Amino acid sequence: MDKVTIYTDGACSGNPGPGGWGSILMSGAKQKEISGGKKDTTNNIMELTAVIEALKLLKRPCEVDLYSDSAYVVNAFLQNWISGWIKNNWINSSKEEVKNKELWQELVELTKTHSVTFHKVKGHSDNEYNNRCDELARNAIKNLA
Repeated sequence: MDKVTIYTDGACSGNPGPGGWGSILMSGAKQKEISGGKKDTTNNIMELTAVIEALKLLKRPCEVDLYSDSAYVVNAFLQNWISGWIKNNWINSSKEEVKNKELWQELVELTKTHSVTFHKVKGHSDNEYNNRCDELARNAIKNLA
């Protein structure tokens, strides 16, 4: 299996409001940056979209180290929230439907194709790749016009 490192970030100007996402995919000497945005969205949707869009670019099953500053995304996997949500038919511990269910379902499907290890990084810190993803996300907001 190919090894791929992915960094992702999402941003929102207001929450909800205009939002953007950015991802960097790295494999060997290759590096690719992607980004996009939506006029009316939330920060969590942008965080999820950054991860989904990056994983969708992979053409064959890969071993992925995925780095995000989003506790929302990372903890859903590291603290096994996903398993509980699936078991409870997408109802969370507060007995409410899981927000952004369709995005979570898409992400779960992608994690069945790829072996993904999630890593939490500190946002707006000294991680050059996380900072670059933040820049990509913010630029995507500016480009929404």
